[in-house]
Amino acid sequence: MPSMFGRNTKKLVKDIGQQELRPVKCLERATKIHPFSLIQRKKARSRFWQLPDVFLDVSLMHILEPGSSVPDAAVKGPFVLRYARATKHHVAGSANAAAEAGFSGETTECQESAFKCQIVSTPHETWTELQKRKLLDPEPAFLKQCREAGVNLYVVTDTVELLNSPVLQDFRSKKISGKLSTPQDIWFQGEGQAGHIEVREKQLTVTGNLAVAYKRKQLVFHNKGWDILYIANDDKQETFPGRRLTKVSGLVLRADFKLLQEEVSQKVKAAELSKGMWGAVFSNLLAMLGHREALQDLMDTLELEPVGHLEGPGGAILTELRKDSGYPEVGSKSLLLYLLEGLMVLSDSQHDLLAQSMEKRILLPQRDLVRSILEPNFNCFENIPFTLQPELFAPLQGEGLVITYELLDECGLKMELNSPRSTWIPEAKEPLSALYGTLSVLTQLAEA
Repeated sequence: MPSMFGRNTKKLVKDIGQQELRPVKCLERATKIHPFSLIQRKKARSRFWQLPDVFLDVSLMHILEPGSSVPDAAVKGPFVLRYARATKHHVAGSANAAAEAGFSGETTECQESAFKCQIVSTPHETWTELQKRKLLDPEPAFLKQCREAGVNLYVVTDTVELLNSPVLQDFRSKKISGKLSTPQDIWFQGEGQAGHIEVREKQLTVTGNLAVAYKRKQLVFHNKGWDILYIANDDKQETFPGRRLTKVSGLVLRADFKLLQEEVSQKVKAAELSKGMWGAVFSNLLAMLGHREALQDLMDTLELEPVGHLEGPGGAILTELRKDSGYPEVGSKSLLLYLLEGLMVLSDSQHDLLAQSMEKRILLPQRDLVRSILEPNFNCFENIPFTLQPELFAPLQGEGLVITYELLDECGLKMELNSPRSTWIPEAKEPLSALYGTLSVLTQLAEA
């Protein structure tokens, strides 16, 4: 459901056309976003993706001295945006490699939604008046923790608020069939056929008074008070000047797929991959997929010094990491944080799909398929056609093929086997890189 919500808010932002406006990708997060809400952003351990915004249950008003009046807001709207889309594709492909494989499929998709919204923004005069308020003294504990951690903080300046309760509808029908003939293969013996038919219909009613998009500006604290950066918005500035933020290892001018491979390899080599420990990590992580907040809690707890405590599967993972010496080994901790950050870039739907992939043990062929798309297009900055390699689908029969298609689709790609209508989209590079990194580490954990 959250993915369906995110697809609609992304289209809404594109149609509104305002720069710096960001879609709210998860329905749960939409309940936390209000004017003056604070956002936390951390530096990722990879140079190939950025971590998503973390919306805090704290407002700018919670760290400023009280004022005599409520800040003014400017409202534009209401306006209504309606979406309706229906597509149908037929695909077919064949290959002759180590095995003979043939595939055919037909997909039908229909989506419909209608949003009634208004844009709420903070005038410049309001910011000027707000900056006359001083920071609370003594400093709130929350702010002290952020300062010590060296994270960057942002404040929500504008929101796109929902005025109606739209019903989002999504119907998808997929029929994929295939045949594989090979004399000796680790996946199949002899000749076999596989097919999969999937019909999925979703309907989500979104209650009103939610934020479906927002703008943010960075907060900066200094000896004389606080300020917001109206222009800079790229994490080159620090919210707490003088603090050294986490640097990304291996940061060089060269940026190609080989560097991404080297980045993953370095993380894996630095970790101590013992069979028992990482088997427990793998199984408990599988139980956590589908629970984004639990993954975020595990990541936050691992970053504490000393490492904190958790209950449930996250706690079991921490226990395994501490088993030998009482505290996590640096390389193992770094690898797990790298994996968790990659997962946080991916959508909730992709988490569910990864869980199915882990259970079906199809992570390795999925990784190879992602590589075949990402490697030749890594530095391409325009939409260009590409052709999937059918032989890479040989281990992904039936439902495994559908799962893999969905993983790629959630990255923003529209794929068709052996067809020029498959298109590389530059915006898909970041989620594809996170997917490649995640699949690579999960594959290593499964093997360990």
